[in-house]
Amino acid sequence: MNIIKKLGLAAAMSAALFASAAHAETVKIALVVKSLGNGFFDAANKGAQEAAKELGDVEIIYTGPTKATAEGQIEVINSLIAQKVNAIAVSANDADALVPTLKKAMQRGITVVSWDSGVAPEGRQVHLNPSDTNLIGETIIKLAADHLPEGGDVAILSAASTATNQNAWIDAAKKALPEKFPKINLVATVYGDDDSAKSTDEAKGLLKSYPNLKAIIAPTTVGVVAAAQVVTDQNLIGKVNVTGLALPSEFKKFIDNGTSQGVALWNPIDLGYSAVYLAYDLAVKKDEAKPGAKLSIGRVGEVTLDDTNSAPMAAPFTFDKKNIEEFSKIY
Repeated sequence: MNIIKKLGLAAAMSAALFASAAHAETVKIALVVKSLGNGFFDAANKGAQEAAKELGDVEIIYTGPTKATAEGQIEVINSLIAQKVNAIAVSANDADALVPTLKKAMQRGITVVSWDSGVAPEGRQVHLNPSDTNLIGETIIKLAADHLPEGGDVAILSAASTATNQNAWIDAAKKALPEKFPKINLVATVYGDDDSAKSTDEAKGLLKSYPNLKAIIAPTTVGVVAAAQVVTDQNLIGKVNVTGLALPSEFKKFIDNGTSQGVALWNPIDLGYSAVYLAYDLAVKKDEAKPGAKLSIGRVGEVTLDDTNSAPMAAPFTFDKKNIEEFSKIY
């Protein structure tokens, strides 16, 4: 073999070894949540870890602030940029406030996706909605209306006033009221900031301000538990129905004791799993994020991006006395 061929073979082997080494490097994907200590996000992390195990070369960095604030998330994201992670998958406390920091991440080659609660399009490549916004909005009202055949006063206890997903669902719920639920009177929307103590105070305030209140709708796993506990403590079971979006494991006792007739939620395990798959494919496989693109979310299936590079994962599922026992053992 002449020297040129030998050099060519050596170069090819070197390139192959380099490519193999590069592929063998661990892909670091940060799952940034609104706040730590929230059962919904802990369940999402289980799904993220499942995806990492399937993919094989992924390390999940599960992180977030202790309080659900944009400032706290910005501090966390800056730290992740310094760590040179490969991708950031974030559930945002504020759609706009995170944009400058996430732009900086993308400029440094970090893949950015939002999931659950979105980031403005200029601050991410893809957004994964847990479900269709209009369907969620209609569902949370229907959960109350189905048990109010004569209609009545209801109120919404939300998370932060800046939470993208909460605001979109509430807007969709309000739009559904006149045509589909004309007997339901929405008297107030208050904000508990996904903080148990504040949500408790807001629930107490609603009951005091609106003595004829028939239902509290909380599209937040923290708020719905707080409201249900207040109704239980004030001996209003059977008078005020608490409903919204809840983790079955956290909410089972309130279905069992009659505080709630039913709640809904998508599977947060699947949501965390799907977010990691999207982040991985964009970061490693270099899938292109553009309107109309079909992207894999592993065992959950695939999503098709709309004109804002957003897509819904799946429809929400209702939990009531018939199935709460089964699902409370899962998440």
